[in-house]
Amino acid sequence: MHRTSFAEMHCSIAQTLEVVGEWWTPLILRDVYLGLHRFDDITENLGISRNLLARRLDSLVTAGILVRRPYQDRPPRHEYHLTEAGRDLVPVLMALMAWGDRWVTPPGGRPATLVHDTCGEEFTPQVTCSSCGQHVTAAAVTVRPGPGAAPGPGTQLLARGSAAPAVRPGSPPLQAGVGSGGG
Repeated sequence: MHRTSFAEMHCSIAQTLEVVGEWWTPLILRDVYLGLHRFDDITENLGISRNLLARRLDSLVTAGILVRRPYQDRPPRHEYHLTEAGRDLVPVLMALMAWGDRWVTPPGGRPATLVHDTCGEEFTPQVTCSSCGQHVTAAAVTVRPGPGAAPGPGTQLLARGSAAPAVRPGSPPLQAGVGSGGG
């Protein structure tokens, strides 16, 4: 199956998916985060083909998400560890896990729970406002064009210029010319 490239799409979500959007990637990152660092251990845990895992690991190393560290010279063997960029993806994985626990829980219940090391309590990941600390929901957010808003595939709504109105998620999409200072 040929995958669509988002490389030319002027969108942070599309650019992120270009790097980590392949189906196996979140599972590989989860395993590395959980302490599986060696190729054979990841292969065994995921049941992924060796060729596919090798390609995904190479891609993640090239993207700066993982770093490859040798642990044996003969034959050459490597471990894989999260970089800073990779560690920054862990809360995203936790958010995906929370969504899965809520909406598509496997039979028998949640396969894992998260415990906050600082307080020792189980928790459910939540997005909070970096300014006020309040829990953020889709209904409580307005999206505005940022400094990098530009016309192109997948970004038409935000790229209509700095005079474009804010987008309230859940409301009907804007029509061409509406709210852009002209007709």
